[in-house]
Amino acid sequence: MPTKVIMPKLGESIVEGTVTGWLKQEGDKIAEYESLLDVETDKVTTEVPSPASGTLLKILVPEGETVAVDTILAWIGEPGEEIPDKGETVTHDHEPHETPDSESITDEPVIQTPAGRDEDLGYISPVVARLAREKKVDLHKVKGTGMDGRITKKDLQAYIKERTGEEEVEVPIWETPADGDLFRPTELVFAKQAEQPPRVSQAEPSVLPSETLSLSPMRKRIAEHMQHSKRTAPHVTTVMEADLSQVARHRETAKLEAGSGVHLTYTAYFLAAIVTGLKAVPLANSSWTDAGIRVHKQINLSMAVALPSGGLIVPVIKNADELSLIGLAKKINDLAERARKGKLEPDEVQNGTFTLTNHGTKGSLFATPIINQPQSGILGAGLIQKRPVVVNDAIAIKPMVYLSYSFDHRILDGASADTFLAHVVHALENWQ
Repeated sequence: MPTKVIMPKLGESIVEGTVTGWLKQEGDKIAEYESLLDVETDKVTTEVPSPASGTLLKILVPEGETVAVDTILAWIGEPGEEIPDKGETVTHDHEPHETPDSESITDEPVIQTPAGRDEDLGYISPVVARLAREKKVDLHKVKGTGMDGRITKKDLQAYIKERTGEEEVEVPIWETPADGDLFRPTELVFAKQAEQPPRVSQAEPSVLPSETLSLSPMRKRIAEHMQHSKRTAPHVTTVMEADLSQVARHRETAKLEAGSGVHLTYTAYFLAAIVTGLKAVPLANSSWTDAGIRVHKQINLSMAVALPSGGLIVPVIKNADELSLIGLAKKINDLAERARKGKLEPDEVQNGTFTLTNHGTKGSLFATPIINQPQSGILGAGLIQKRPVVVNDAIAIKPMVYLSYSFDHRILDGASADTFLAHVVHALENWQ
C-alpha cells in the first residue's frame, strides 16, 4: 500500500507550511530518510525526509503552495500501485458538532468562548476567539473541519457567510501579544493557492517603468508582524550613546584568549550589557497581557539575522544570563550561521523576551526599531565609529555608538526605560 507524505508539524505553534522545492520528481526512486522536499514555515526552512523507500508516485502539492499541517503532499510506493483519487488531507475521527440553525448570528444570545483549550470545542485559537467575539457568534454552533474537529478561521468565515452573506471577514491575523511570537501564523494565514504555479499579482497602473516582485511567505509575514506591532503597542524610542573604549580594549585581549575557533564580535558585548540592564530593570523583560504585565523569569535574547535571500529571522539565545561572554559569542556564531543556511530548529526562534538588532553593520548610525511582539522592547546598535568627544573639558577621539531603545509605553515610562538603557551604557563603558 502506498505511503503518504504529509506536511509535518515543525513546532508547537506551526499550523501550516509552504512547499518551496521538490528534490525528487514523479517516477524517481527514493530511500527512506532521504531528503524529499524543502518546506518553509514562518519560522524556519527545512528539508523533509522520505517516510519510506520506493518510488515517488504522485506529487499533490506543487512548489509555492501553502497548506495546513497534516495535508498529504505526495504518495510513495511501488510503480503501478493504485493511489487514492481524493483525500488530500489526513482526516481524524472526532465528535460531531451541532449543526448551525437558521437564527441570525447577530441577534441570538452568544456564549463567548475565550482562546485556549475548551472542554467541548477543543483548542480555540486567539484569532477565532476574537472573530467570534466581534461577530457575536456562538462557536458551539460552528462545525469544525480542522484537525480533531478544531474550528478554523475558514470554518467561522463560512458560517458567517451562510448567515449574513458576508463574503470575506477582514480580521487581524496575528494573535494577542501575550500569546504570539515572531512570525507566528494563525489558521491558514494565506488562502490556499491555485494549482498552477504562483503568479505575481497585478500592480496598480504606473506611468513609470517598473517591476513587481512576488512576495515570499516570509516577506508577507514580516510585513504583517511589523504592522501588527505598530498597531498594538504605543512605541517610544529613547537614544543614548556609549563610549566603547573599554570594550574595544577588552575585545583585543579576549580574542587572543578565546582562540581562532571563536569569532568574538561586538554583538556579544551588546547582549551581555542587555542582560545587565534587564536584571536592573526586570520590567523591561516583560510582555503586555489583558490580565496584566507578564514579567519573564528567563532572559531569552533574540537577535535579528539578515538572510542572504532577503528578509530576516530572529533566533533566540535561551537563558542568556547564564552564559559567559565567550559562551554568548559561540552561541551567536552558531545560530547566525545556521540561520543563514536555513538550518534552525523551530524552537530556536521561539520564546524570546528581548531583541537586539545590530543595524550598524551596514553603516546606519541610529534607528527607531519596531518592537518584536510580544516583547516590550528592542535595542538597536548603530555604527561604531571614532569621533571627537569632550572628556574632562578636553577633546578626545573615542569609538562611539548610538543605542536606540524602542519600548512599549503601556509597560514602561520614560524614567524606567532610560534607567534600563543607562545600565546598558554603563556596562559597556565600564567593561572589566
